[in-house]
Amino acid sequence: MNTFSQEIQSTKLRFGIIGNSAALHHAIQVAVQVAPTDMSVLITGESGSGKESFSKIIHSLSARKHGKFIAINCGAIPEGTIDSELFGHEKGSFTGAHEARKGYFEETDGGTIFLDEIGEMPLGTQARLLRVLENKEYIKVGASKVLKTDVRVIAATNVNLFDAVQKGKFREDLYYRLNTVPINVPPLRERGGDIELLFRKFATDFADRYKVAPIKLTEDAKELLIRYRFPGNIRQLKNIAEQISVLEAERTVNKEQLIKYLPDLNTPTLPALTKGNGGADDFSEREILYKILFDMKKDMNELKKLVYEVLQNENYGNQVLSNHKDLFHNINHNESATEELIQNGYLLKQKENSQPIILSDNLNTNEEVHDIEVESEDESLSLNVKEKEMIIKALKKNNNKRKYAAQDLGISERTLYRKIKEYNLEE
Repeated sequence: MNTFSQEIQSTKLRFGIIGNSAALHHAIQVAVQVAPTDMSVLITGESGSGKESFSKIIHSLSARKHGKFIAINCGAIPEGTIDSELFGHEKGSFTGAHEARKGYFEETDGGTIFLDEIGEMPLGTQARLLRVLENKEYIKVGASKVLKTDVRVIAATNVNLFDAVQKGKFREDLYYRLNTVPINVPPLRERGGDIELLFRKFATDFADRYKVAPIKLTEDAKELLIRYRFPGNIRQLKNIAEQISVLEAERTVNKEQLIKYLPDLNTPTLPALTKGNGGADDFSEREILYKILFDMKKDMNELKKLVYEVLQNENYGNQVLSNHKDLFHNINHNESATEELIQNGYLLKQKENSQPIILSDNLNTNEEVHDIEVESEDESLSLNVKEKEMIIKALKKNNNKRKYAAQDLGISERTLYRKIKEYNLEE
């Protein structure tokens, strides 16, 4: 085992890091190498992937390890007070400032400050932070005296800061100043077998806490766990392990039992509905569903236009009709089939009350077609009627149990109740 491998294993044991994936080892190696320096570090990774652990590794292995370490979530501090929190303020500098206060950069002088969710920091505060990084100086809110500080800054983000720079939401100069040494923490779904190792660790920990036998997974459950995407990463896996440890009577969990605890695999498959910018009910509950219907209608109209062009142009028509033969070969000449095809949009009616023109393999394009017109897009497609029909079907399917009907429809129970009142569907 080479020196780097030994150092990585030693770091993992010291900081309780579990996993053997190559991406994880690379991130640890970079953290170990940059720790003795005084360089700024930008840690990137999804929420819940363990970014704060890497900031602690860097601080603990640095010359500042005996100084203070403070972790700040920039997204959790209101914009109006973040400058005061970070840089301090003088008495009377703003309403409520009854006395002077030290900021985090003054408190951690000689130590390390970890700025999590740096992408949420306001632009004005970003300018102040850049001054600290460039000149190691800052000014308190409401003061004019320049103060000095010797603080190492480690930043972290779960958003793409370069994209934020392009959109004008993050200072370009600050981005490059922070990104001196980047460390990318891999998401849990890319760590393969580490998922099972972490689950066993969490299951053992919760078994000790709750005085129960540890949870074990069957082979099919392990396979499902490893294939799951884990949008919440390690934090989500830990929560799942705790839920199973508390709620499951059987200590061996199979695939079917595990599915109950994986949100994406245990939700209705109907399209999700999105809220607008207003109140709780200020959104179109039908927007996504009926977009599909409108797209289908648009495709049908395109088909009608294609047929129209075929009938208008003899030379072009024969070629196009031949290329699209499969669209029309099942159309019969009997009256009932013709009517059904008209209703479904496969046939075109002539003006007034004449018979529809049937599109068949034997179509003679020499016929007069001057009176043919493409059906307009004013067909009746009532959203209210369709929505009412779907609600009735969902209620019938679930024996009028509104909770389950709402789940099938992909809406809240409150919204379903309102719709039932609106359409007078109450028994």
